[in-house]
Amino acid sequence: MKTSNEKKLWLKVLVDSGYTHTRINKQLVKEEQIKMKLMNRLFKVFNTDKTNNKEVTRFVPLELDINKHMENINTAVTDLNSINMLLKYDWLVKHNSEISQDKETI
Repeated sequence: MKTSNEKKLWLKVLVDSGYTHTRINKQLVKEEQIKMKLMNRLFKVFNTDKTNNKEVTRFVPLELDINKHMENINTAVTDLNSINMLLKYDWLVKHNSEISQDKETI
């Protein structure tokens, strides 16, 4: 992935159909000094255990490259503990056939 300030990062990303928003770890953004933007509309994000992950106020625009598939996405900046990034349900629906085709046959 490439950030808006042209910084390239190699990350392990979790794709999870249970999440409603694509998110990036606040700690990673801080450590890598990735530029954030203010959101026009704030929203709350909840963790898998249904606890509140605070109100999201910032996002990071990214150029995502997965197996030579390139697209620009906006990622909400939140606390994700040890996970770098989560791709949301609508990304999975949009790209499920591409992911399924990449599976190796046993």
